[in-house]
This record gives sequence, C-alpha cells and structure tokens, in this order.
Amino acid sequence: MTEINWNLPEMVSGAYAPLFIDKRKYIVYKGSRGSGKSEAVARKVIFDIVTLPYVNWLVVRRFANTNRQSTFTLLQKVAAKMGVGNLFKFNSSLPEITYKPTGQKILFRGADKPLSITSISVEVGNLSRLWVEEAYQLELEESFQTIDESMRGIIDDPNGFYQIVITFNPWSERHWLKERFFDNPSNNTLSLTTTYKDNPFLDNEYIDSLMEMVERNPRRARVAVFGDWGIAEGLVFDNFVIEDFELDKVLKEATYVVRGLDFGYSHDPTAFSEAAVNMKTKDIYVFTEMYQVGMKTQQIFNWLVEHRYQNSVISAEWASGGDRLIDELREKGINKIKRARKYEVLYGISFMQDFKIHIRSDLTHAIDEFNSYAFGKDTNGDWLPKPIDKDNHFIDSLRYALEPIMISQRSSKDKMEAFKKLGLGR
Repeated sequence: MTEINWNLPEMVSGAYAPLFIDKRKYIVYKGSRGSGKSEAVARKVIFDIVTLPYVNWLVVRRFANTNRQSTFTLLQKVAAKMGVGNLFKFNSSLPEITYKPTGQKILFRGADKPLSITSISVEVGNLSRLWVEEAYQLELEESFQTIDESMRGIIDDPNGFYQIVITFNPWSERHWLKERFFDNPSNNTLSLTTTYKDNPFLDNEYIDSLMEMVERNPRRARVAVFGDWGIAEGLVFDNFVIEDFELDKVLKEATYVVRGLDFGYSHDPTAFSEAAVNMKTKDIYVFTEMYQVGMKTQQIFNWLVEHRYQNSVISAEWASGGDRLIDELREKGINKIKRARKYEVLYGISFMQDFKIHIRSDLTHAIDEFNSYAFGKDTNGDWLPKPIDKDNHFIDSLRYALEPIMISQRSSKDKMEAFKKLGLGR
C-alpha cells in the first residue's frame, strides 16, 4: 500500500492555497507564463481524487485532442511527483485516468462539442469538479455556460460541493472572461492573478528570458510576464475574431488559398501560415500555423513534407539568409517556394485591414501576435503610424502569403493612397 504523506505548502506556493481550502464554485486564475497555475491545479486534481471519495474531475480544453499532450501528460507527471502514480491507471488512447482504489475518474473533453459533455456520467461519486484550461481559447461564453450547467445533481456527501477551476493567459481585455469573472464577479467567485513571482520553482535562465521580454516588448510582457489584461488600444489590427469555422465550406467558397513562411532561428521562430481568402465577402480565414525556434533547413523541409506542402506555392522571407534557405528547400523538393516581394509593411497592413480576419481558436501563436502587435509611440507618447517590429513573425508570414493578391488588386496610385490613409486600425 502506498503511503501518502503530503505537505501542501511544500508542493504549491501560497498563491494557490485557495485551490485547496476555498469552497466557492468558481476559482479563476489568470496569470503570466511560468506562473505555475497549471501544475498547481493538476496537484489539486490529484489531491481531490485521493482525499474526497465523491469527486470525479472533468478536464476541458477548446479541442479534445489537445488534452492528450497537455493536461493528460501533466497530470501523469504530477501524480508521479506526488508519489501516487501507481494508484492511477492512465489510458492515453481515450484519454482517461482512473483512481484504482475506488474507480473515480478524471475525464477529458473538448469545448468544441459542449452538448456531448452534458451526457457524461460516472459510476462512483459525482462529476463534481471541472477544470477549464486555456479558457481564453473559449471564444463563446455560451459554450462555457453549457458545460457549467452539466455540473449538477445531488452529492451524497453532506460536505460535498461543486467547483469549477478556470486558468488562462489574459491576452485581451475584450474577452468575456474579464466581464464575467473580474469586472462583475458573483459572490460565489474567487478571481486571482498570479505571475512568475508566485512560482518558486523557476530557474534563473527562464526568469532572465522574461526580463528580456520586459525590455524588448513591454506590451507583450504586460500579459506574458505580469499577468495583466492585454489592452486593445493601439493594436495594429482590431478587425480580427477568434472563432471556429467550417473549413470545408470556407475552402469551397475561397477565391484564393495562400501560404507564407518567415524564417527564424535562435531567438526568433520560423513561422508558417495558411489562409483562405474570400474576395467577395472580404474575409481572410487563417487555419494553419507552424511556429518553432531553432529549425534548420532539414527540419523545415520535414515539416512541409509531413503536412503535404511540397507542391504548394509558398511566399517566403528572403532577407537575412532567407535566400539560402529558399534555395536549399528547392533543392530538397519544395519546388514552388518563392521569394516574397516584401512590399512596404504599411501597405501590407493597410491591405489586411480591409478584411475581416478569422483566426481558428487552436492557433495560439497567431492569437498571441494579433493581440499584441501594436503601433509605436513617439517621445510625447503619441501613436506613430508604424508598428513595433517585435513578435510579429506569424503576421509577417501571413503578409507574405497575401502579397500575390495585393499586387493584383491595387495600382501604384492606390498604394500611395493606402499609405496616406493608414491610421491606427479600422
């Protein structure tokens, strides 16, 4: 029999103590990267299962298939760290986790099918705990409400209660999470903000990288380092929405399907984008992203082949060594990759502002960039008609992808007018 000897103050920092002692229905943590919120909640999941016989957990992310490599794997690691890994059966194919002594379950689902969650039942105890991870990706409050309403029924334990834990990075102040849980919270809600300072387990190298972000991109650091809400003021693009769309329908009605590639290496990522463009309705649907640091030519080639882009037209960055990479990729068999024309950035931005840009909710890096790509300011604090050239690699790849359409749509005179009219977004 496994001996359980837990000292919670040693396992989690004080910022996450409410997870283990507060009985309010909603415990909401917004926080920065490296704040430790996901691991703290994972410890609560294991703790509640082991200590409360009536508890079963439902773990939800935007898409079900993202749980397997994130929350499921994290819970497996945390159970081992807590010394009880042998007490659980981990079924990665479902995925599903079973507490062997009692049969209690940790179930995993996707918010893309909220109605299917309402039919979930458990054999032991109650489905009385819900963890919504990366809740920022839930673009519709209605989806959350449907899942919330599935937590119902009489709990046999007289001390039992229902509880929902929500964790996310607060990329935009316009998200429904802000209004519901932070601006006008109910009495049954505890809303908290944590940062890297609440995680004593971070190494100095990681903290140094966060401090570098503070210097390099204060706007992005507002969210990623300090856990504050991302502000909409000064954003280059305010014409985008985060939503899930029917890709088959979008592709059928598209005028163009375009692809772009922005090269990076040690600090900057290599970014790939793919989008469908409907010129009749003036919509751009972004549905593919690749975003990875340290990629060499062979790795980029492997990714393109794996995803069947070897015969696709791709507009790629050619400066700063890009020409060499383009030649190497051609030699390996990416036959239709070509140099991006690299029109003026402001012209590309103006062109993109004329469309409504739809971004799939699983494209996390694209979402991050569109929520942080902002115009600069002068010494007086006034906005400049020029964006800050930081953390815009996916956006650059999308701009390159759209170039063939840009040149076919506007004359030189139109381009000059676009420059003159460019403001702070539309």
